[in-house]
Amino acid sequence: MVKHQPLQVYEKQVFVSFVTGIYGCRWKRYQRSQDDSSRWECAWFIILCSSFLLLLFWAYFWLVAQNDFNEFNWSVYNRSGEWRDETIPVLASTTVGFSYITFLLILALFHITLGQQLNLYWVHKIGVLATLLTTISGVVSVDDIWGDEWDILLVSLQSTAPFLHIGALATLTAFSWLVAGYVVRRERSSNYIIILLAVNLAPLTFTCPCIMDRHSLKPRPDIIGRRGAPMLAPENTMVSFNRALQHGVSSLEADVTISVDGVPFLMRDRTLRRTTDVGKVFPARQFDDASFFNWTEIRSLNAGQWFLESDPYWTVETLTARDRSRIGNQTVCSLVEMLRLAARANSSALLNVHRPRPEHPRYRSWFMDTLWAVQKAGISQKRVTWTPDTDRGRVRGLQQSTSERLAHIVIFPSPREYLINNVSVTVYPVNEPWLYSILWCSGVPSVSSDAPQVLRKVPYPIWLMSRNAYRFIWITSDLVSLAVVVGIFCFQKWRMSGMQNYNPEQIMLSAVARRSSRDVNIMKERLIFSGGEDLCLYPENGHKKKEHTREMVPQVLGYLPQN
Repeated sequence: MVKHQPLQVYEKQVFVSFVTGIYGCRWKRYQRSQDDSSRWECAWFIILCSSFLLLLFWAYFWLVAQNDFNEFNWSVYNRSGEWRDETIPVLASTTVGFSYITFLLILALFHITLGQQLNLYWVHKIGVLATLLTTISGVVSVDDIWGDEWDILLVSLQSTAPFLHIGALATLTAFSWLVAGYVVRRERSSNYIIILLAVNLAPLTFTCPCIMDRHSLKPRPDIIGRRGAPMLAPENTMVSFNRALQHGVSSLEADVTISVDGVPFLMRDRTLRRTTDVGKVFPARQFDDASFFNWTEIRSLNAGQWFLESDPYWTVETLTARDRSRIGNQTVCSLVEMLRLAARANSSALLNVHRPRPEHPRYRSWFMDTLWAVQKAGISQKRVTWTPDTDRGRVRGLQQSTSERLAHIVIFPSPREYLINNVSVTVYPVNEPWLYSILWCSGVPSVSSDAPQVLRKVPYPIWLMSRNAYRFIWITSDLVSLAVVVGIFCFQKWRMSGMQNYNPEQIMLSAVARRSSRDVNIMKERLIFSGGEDLCLYPENGHKKKEHTREMVPQVLGYLPQN
């Protein structure tokens, strides 16, 4: 009998243990398997991928909807009656859910790459389902509360589509390694090539205003201070309008409401609860319509303290002590005060007049009340723009304008139609530089913004590219992607065909030969030259076991380390 060295030599596979342990709670070697994944686990992988795609869409929506966060909070306020920044919990939950699902998906892809069987842990299955259901409920809620905002996705694609195309192309090219290995190993067809070709040809459907010649670029759109500069001071107050003029706006926009005694004043909401201290001064009337207060009562309210307390735009910390003191003493602004400020600054005004209800005492005279305020302010009527949808026939001497939400003005060719008919166009709300850039490229003459301090820092569109330059980038990226994908498929096919030319024993011995350990080389030689003699094995439990060599060689090879 010839004695031999122990054959049970294990390599520590730390990375594989980490991947399988976190994904499926399989930390031990004997718990892992390289068999095909069951249909049940494949179904969970599909659910995981679907959750990732839905969360990717959800995260992208909130990224581009940042332009309208204040509109979202205002919509929620009109339903609940309480002002809160509702975007914070939405963004926090979206970030956590997207990070969690992305991490699990990466682990699943590592399983496929390493040839490990998918086996998602039950705790993760609950987490994936909870994340998926939460996201679906969020989509349904937004569609109910803020359904018009879905249009921002189509608008944003006009700015981001060329870059998303490059990103999608790079992602599909990277995934070709996994797809090629699966197709060659299973000898099955795949829809991958069809998807890749569809992405390659996607730019044919793009409509990007900023893909144009530089000499065709229209003048920079005028910026209108929407309710002043509400991110820096309370909306519709004198300090807010002053801050807007300091940041170079060409016009001031305000919401006009008529008081019960016929004084036009500036108020966006139907009630006074959100932007004044009416709950303290007139607690029994805090839910009453703002237009049913007289001007003396309205003037007695504080219109600035709410801004310092709620900090709706997270900007209060940037204010100086002097600014805070001035803001804290603001009162409700009348239309005459705002128009006089515009006249002194040689600016114009854009008025959104709220028509009183039929039971209001000034229901029949509200138009004359507004016109009287314009005349009293001493501002030229040519510098006052009127934007109500009714009573346009009565507006004589005042400029008329069409205010359009950004979705309608960008998606459809309405700017040119309006300009041809000599109608002034104002797009609202425009608070982000990317949106201002594509409106600039679209030829829109003016925008209404809550953030004039941001848009004034945009002297030129964020990106502007000629058609020939974009075609070159598009075609080059497609050709490079196709070349890389074809190369990967050819390499995987050559690699798999090379492995099929060796039997399992040769593959294992070749793997052992790459080790520099002298003990492993001795074991390889004894396996080859042991002949028909008995071989002594020492399992992990320390007990000897005699078996015939010829019968044990295939089993022993399974214990040899693999590199």
